[in-house]
Amino acid sequence: MPTRRIVAGGLAALPAATWLAAGLPAFAQSVLEGDTVPTTAGDVTIHPVGHATLILGFGDSVIYVDPAESDFAGLPAATAILFTHAHGDHFNAGRLAGIAGAAPILATEEVAGMIPADLAGQVSVLRNGESGEIDGIPVEAVAAYNTTPERQQYHPQGVGNGYVLSFGDTRIYVAGDTEDTPEMRALTDIAVAFLPMNLPYTMTEEQAADAVAAFRPAIVYPYHFRGSDVDRFRELVGDAAEVRLADWYPAGG
Repeated sequence: MPTRRIVAGGLAALPAATWLAAGLPAFAQSVLEGDTVPTTAGDVTIHPVGHATLILGFGDSVIYVDPAESDFAGLPAATAILFTHAHGDHFNAGRLAGIAGAAPILATEEVAGMIPADLAGQVSVLRNGESGEIDGIPVEAVAAYNTTPERQQYHPQGVGNGYVLSFGDTRIYVAGDTEDTPEMRALTDIAVAFLPMNLPYTMTEEQAADAVAAFRPAIVYPYHFRGSDVDRFRELVGDAAEVRLADWYPAGG
């Protein structure tokens, strides 16, 4: 699979005084590495960070998704931040305060109510089914919730979001914490999907594979899969999609 290194502005070798004097942002020295997906407007770089956290790089945009548990040292600063819901492995107010800078934040209504007061002016809310944009990138909020009766306590309907982001002609779906809802299964033209699978909170490997067969993303990344068998998921998916297994749990995390 293709890998790309993004050095914002091509200035990684320059001393801090040089890029600060030029009025360039701090992330001009940082590198984002990862798989790339071509679009009509340039490549998207996909950088798994850990568990439920990832970064999407696109031109000058560096989009952090659910930055909660991970260390972002050495990575480009966020130009936009998305939150799917308020659970501690997806949202951490202290972590956000340390990385937000002036980045716009797109969140659920529940998360917006937990954002530190000094960042409240940067927050926009999308509810299930609504559309908007962040950092100039169109975003659709997809309902994320549990459908199995004994799991509904974890993610009730109407609270959490997944997101479909459009980069040129390419649609990338980050599911958040959810089962294989009708809203997920009805998605179309998804180039890349990030799907969770861990019990009791989200899906089984079988549910996730069945969802892939229904909405047919070209590429699917299992994420948020602590305790699950992603090799089993890949076998179940078969030729319905390309399954990419990334290192979401470094050092046994």
